[in-house]
Amino acid sequence: MAFNLSAVSLTTLLLLASCSPFVFGGSEASSSYSSSSHHHLVKGLSWSFYEYECPKLESIVRKHLKKVFKEDIGQAAGLLRVHFHDCFVQGCDGSVLLEGSATRPSEQEAPPNLSLRATAFEIINDLRALVHKECGRVVSCADITALAARDSVYLSGGPEYDVPLGRRDSLTFATTNVTLDNLPAPTNNASVILTSLARKKFDATDVVALSGGHTIGRSHCTSFEKRLYPTQDPTMDTDFASDLKVICPTTNSTNTAVLDIRTPNKFDNKYYVDLVHRQGLFTSDQDLYTDERTRDIVESFAHDQNLFFEKFVSAMIKMGQLSVLTGGKGEIRANCSVRNSDNLDLASVVEEDLETAAELR
Repeated sequence: MAFNLSAVSLTTLLLLASCSPFVFGGSEASSSYSSSSHHHLVKGLSWSFYEYECPKLESIVRKHLKKVFKEDIGQAAGLLRVHFHDCFVQGCDGSVLLEGSATRPSEQEAPPNLSLRATAFEIINDLRALVHKECGRVVSCADITALAARDSVYLSGGPEYDVPLGRRDSLTFATTNVTLDNLPAPTNNASVILTSLARKKFDATDVVALSGGHTIGRSHCTSFEKRLYPTQDPTMDTDFASDLKVICPTTNSTNTAVLDIRTPNKFDNKYYVDLVHRQGLFTSDQDLYTDERTRDIVESFAHDQNLFFEKFVSAMIKMGQLSVLTGGKGEIRANCSVRNSDNLDLASVVEEDLETAAELR
């Protein structure tokens, strides 16, 4: 996932080299960010939800993801993005994991989700299988998705933090229109994003902190090509634009570019350093520095990585509690991609159990 150095101009390389840690991003992050003492939890979630039913849950998830990321660290960004797209649409209920049908397309088939990695969904289902093998069907796919996102952050160099658990899986998924209405586009400006996320009770600091998830990952050229063609966005650094035009030589290119040119595989504050140097990939990124309401927040995160990590953790825990299903609502899916009522394998197991029970009478 390394940035294509052949596509980077000498000017940009010099700029990267000249970015002293004493100017931006010099503070090192502490290894752990305690969450349980000062964050409000919605009813039904707990910091120790599976303490007795599945005590090895978090170690199972982390052990498997370490293996996955050793092979391809790029999967971390994919898993983090799935959690974002799950929570913003209908809440953190695993609805984005559900597959649709010919008559009813799922959230995965809505335009904003077409670029979600298929391997991310496979990894989540693999984790589900490992966890259910150890503990039985007691842990939801929604909780596994939240833990996978946290470990994606931490194992990429980001903050360690606790995740409240106890979510249940939804029985339905959102329509395409609802999905579109709840996922801000990369072409949106700061005003649109601030207004959209304010409806979910996020303030400007939350918005800028959550946008920092773009410190890892890649994007297709089509998500930012309007900043290059037919005319170049004046807020984009000219050398950076030239480099992008090498990667994306025409509109509708199928190529991809890294979201953070400084440290594309490391979860750190360099995304904000990019914005300060007018090297943000999306309009939704760069406009956070252009807009007066968020510019100071961007600069503060560019200067202080610990501050970014602290605010990111706070916003992630808040996001992870959006419209969650708890208690007796929803279900614990036996397969993350299908409802239990549609799961033929589960239905056959239930039938076998009923037949066995009948024979014992």
